[in-house]
Amino acid sequence: MKAVVQRARGASVTVGGEIVGKIDRGMVLLLGVGRDDDAAHATMLARKIAALRLFPDAADVPNLSLVDTGYEALVVSQFTLLGDTRKGNRPSYGAAAGPEQAEALYEMFVADLRAIIGADRVATGRFRAMMDVAFVNEGPFTLLVESKV
Repeated sequence: MKAVVQRARGASVTVGGEIVGKIDRGMVLLLGVGRDDDAAHATMLARKIAALRLFPDAADVPNLSLVDTGYEALVVSQFTLLGDTRKGNRPSYGAAAGPEQAEALYEMFVADLRAIIGADRVATGRFRAMMDVAFVNEGPFTLLVESKV
């Protein structure tokens, strides 16, 4: 699994003109699921992201996590993170999981993250929908995090 993790001052996801997910301060997580990923990857990545020290402490040093701060997370499925652009100009998505596997692992990741930081602090987009994601990247602060099991 791959996740682009961005510290945000606020974020929302809109589908068909309707806001389906919204957070105040926290993280926007774009989550890609690979065909070789499994439940262990989802759990490992959720634990890692919940504990990432991205938020500033009193000395303005990024020493605080979602667990420490009470901030929120917005999780958006993003199969294009598995795109391979090494050959030609059209990305290949052969490494991406199929829709059924990807949705199951995406939901597992969301459930694991909710169990760690609290269900009311995790919002989502809509799997396989065309989504408009709007947010203010605080910093900017962006990381690429991959699961390794």
